[in-house]
Amino acid sequence: MISVSEALSMLFTLVRVQETEMCPLSLSAGRVLATPIAAKLTQPPFAASSMDGYAINSIEADLHAQFAVVGESAAGHRFEGKLGAGQAVRIFTGAPVPEGADLVVIQEDVERRGKLITLLTEKDGNSNIRPAGQDFCTGDIMPAPRVLAPSDIALAASMNHANLPVFKKPVVAIISTGDELVQPGESPTPDQIIASNTYGLKALMEANGAETRILPIARDNRASLETIFSLADGADLIITIGGASVGEHDIVADVAASLGLEQSFYKVAMRPGKPLMAGRMGTSLMVGLPGNPVSAMVCGHIFLLPVLRAMLGLPKEPAKRLSATLSHSLPSNGPREHYMRASQKDGYIKAAERQDSALLTILSQSDALLIRPPNDQARAAGEQVEFISIS
Repeated sequence: MISVSEALSMLFTLVRVQETEMCPLSLSAGRVLATPIAAKLTQPPFAASSMDGYAINSIEADLHAQFAVVGESAAGHRFEGKLGAGQAVRIFTGAPVPEGADLVVIQEDVERRGKLITLLTEKDGNSNIRPAGQDFCTGDIMPAPRVLAPSDIALAASMNHANLPVFKKPVVAIISTGDELVQPGESPTPDQIIASNTYGLKALMEANGAETRILPIARDNRASLETIFSLADGADLIITIGGASVGEHDIVADVAASLGLEQSFYKVAMRPGKPLMAGRMGTSLMVGLPGNPVSAMVCGHIFLLPVLRAMLGLPKEPAKRLSATLSHSLPSNGPREHYMRASQKDGYIKAAERQDSALLTILSQSDALLIRPPNDQARAAGEQVEFISIS
């Protein structure tokens, strides 16, 4: 067996970064920007008022000074003239500041009678003007790679980009294996169960940038597995669930090898998730997950998400580890790294009492995986432990 960090490192060596494509701005949220983009203009393109009020020359802004209002500047409709001595222009938020003005007096600090205004307060040092280029200038860069958040989309739009260069979504094919499986909504026999892992992993992959295909369930025979593998042709990542152990019915590794799998590793010193394998099958990266529901989902967070991020051009790094205070004592850990289903709140974390790898109810109630290193000593309440968020 190899360690979790060794397995993840070997997986990263198998990753091929996706090609890029242009994506309409309106569809780019959540995609990964592949190359930096440069602003095509300056924002704001002119000195603009940040308040409703009157634009004047600050040299004349004495208490009780009076000004003749000679025009108006609104957003999209600038005042075309030049301000002279003793003159003011009515101005609105976002409107261009007229030539000759360097101060906007807010309307609450002015008394207006007809076309004459009187200043009611002294200058406070705030010009109420946003200078040209305050936000960004032509040529300023949005760096890449980055997952495009809504604020990034707004910035790209402001930079005048209608389309963005992004990494293509990896195509992920998910194959559940086992004679005991039926699809959700079907009626299982007394010896069958529902194929739940497939849908949980699909949701996990799609929430993090993949295009996912669920293939038919492969039965525990060579012909069925070969047929289903053929349906995964062209996928960037093939995920198999179950059949990766050493029982007489666990034939995924043998069939995959006969179809060209170059296995990189098999078995990882972790719980849950020990019978994990990976390699390359032609142009596809293949990861074989254990069949237990929780094992498969935990491996999804520990291995598949970092791999998916790497395929999308993001840094090759493990899931981010956080720390929290243990709310209760824990016994010593065995020789494998243990990812315990847990709940964390207000800086404290509590591991679930039941850690069986078949209990999806416990996983559903958890928002963290508490990490126990191999051969970790017993831990007392109040100690700091590491965890991975899965919420």
